[in-house]
Amino acid sequence: MINYIIQVVLFQVMFLGIYDFFLSKETFFTKNRWYLLSTPILSFLIPLIKIPSFQKAVSQEYIVYFPEIFLSPEKAIQQVIEEATFYQSINYITILFWIGTGLFLMLFLMKLGKIINLIRKYKTEQESDFTLIFIPNQTKAFSFFNYIFVGNEIPFSQQEKIIQHELVHSKQKHSLDLLLFEILKIIMWFNPMIYLYQKRITLVHEYISDAVATKASPKENYINQLLSNFFQVENIAFVNQFYKQSLIKKRIIMMKKKQSKKTNQLKYLVLIPMLASMLFYISCSEDSSEVTFAKKQVQTRYSNKDGALKAKKGKKETYLDSFFGFQKPVKGEEIYLKDLSVQEREEYDSLISKFKEKSKAFSKTVEGISFYLYKMSNGRNMYAMIIDVKELSKRTEKENKISGDVSFMTIDTAPTFPGCDSGDKKCFSRMVQKHFSRNFDADLPNNLGLTAGKKRVFIGFKVAVNGDVIDVQVRAPHADIEEEVLSVMKTLPKMIPGEQEGKNVVVSYNIPFSIIIK
Repeated sequence: MINYIIQVVLFQVMFLGIYDFFLSKETFFTKNRWYLLSTPILSFLIPLIKIPSFQKAVSQEYIVYFPEIFLSPEKAIQQVIEEATFYQSINYITILFWIGTGLFLMLFLMKLGKIINLIRKYKTEQESDFTLIFIPNQTKAFSFFNYIFVGNEIPFSQQEKIIQHELVHSKQKHSLDLLLFEILKIIMWFNPMIYLYQKRITLVHEYISDAVATKASPKENYINQLLSNFFQVENIAFVNQFYKQSLIKKRIIMMKKKQSKKTNQLKYLVLIPMLASMLFYISCSEDSSEVTFAKKQVQTRYSNKDGALKAKKGKKETYLDSFFGFQKPVKGEEIYLKDLSVQEREEYDSLISKFKEKSKAFSKTVEGISFYLYKMSNGRNMYAMIIDVKELSKRTEKENKISGDVSFMTIDTAPTFPGCDSGDKKCFSRMVQKHFSRNFDADLPNNLGLTAGKKRVFIGFKVAVNGDVIDVQVRAPHADIEEEVLSVMKTLPKMIPGEQEGKNVVVSYNIPFSIIIK
């Protein structure tokens, strides 16, 4: 989506550049009006167009780089992935976009309400093709569709000229033009080009009205009237304005200018190569502007089990389903980054970024973790995290030689927690977690002034050759929490030591815990 927005803004810059350099000084006001109305809309449509013949004209080579992820093997890898997905699901850019859209929508409704209030509140005179509204104690003059607003303090001798001027705006439906740009401002409030477009078309509206008005009276008289200090305007952004000080000079220069030669209309032909180059760029772009939109659904989490692909529904809604395992999924068609929709690509990139960031919290790293993408039979795309066991073993052996410890994940016989079967890793992990939950002061984190939400606590310790728990290490969001965790973990009971090749060895164990701050 970000790529699409950048393209829209870029094309609007180019279109407006053509207008400023080639067309703005010409007296083809009606043509310029349609140019300023059509080109911002074209900027939204062109990125959606893809011409196959253009794409074939340039050979494309797609190279997909899979990110290299480093993570300690003895960590709860799937928990880290789920946490990364949780943070990724909070799209702050989307939240900011909707806040801005809501704010500009409210401002537009306030302006519209102000005009409606003027129509209801003050005296009206129904004419054949417009409604005249007099505003007491004011010298304002503006129009909105078939309504012409005139301050009753404007001298009667000047009211007729003002009404004629505003009637041109009314008959030519200039208010529709300005409403269009108000809508575009709501949709793309962050795009400065929309505001520049609106300023230019407002000036063109005045050129058109001035051109009609000067046909009925000498230009000198009209200019003198325009320069008078009687004319003011209501401060409403999208109403047609009879007078605005910053535009007076430009309007006078344009009224005094000679009619442009018809041959100057050939300048509009510069649009042809410009449009061709835009379409060529879009069609040949690697990301191509095929702006496809995915739909969020409750995530399906896949895994290989007994030679079949097992599916389990998650809790969060995501654009991509997930797979975790030591081998590639037994079903699914492998795809690439270019095959993802805009939202799927953003979710995938955010997931990888968060995953890398979270992996830095671990003290050790390991190679052999890869990400792949698949198209599943239900039509949904899925990312798959594959762990290369051989690569893990190689890395673990190197670490063991350096530290003299054996990883809990790869040891022959794991340490045994009192009450568990000998070497039962699942029971060991479950009992360690129970010990932590039962003995940790759950009220402590809520009294430390931490922000609400889930906080991660990383705990590591070793089981010595005699079964004692040693070298407890903690990383937590607050020093008091670290002290509490240390005191709890040091009360772990004596274990039956782990064995490697028939000998008692030191076994390292690491696990992340979550603490909820209310």
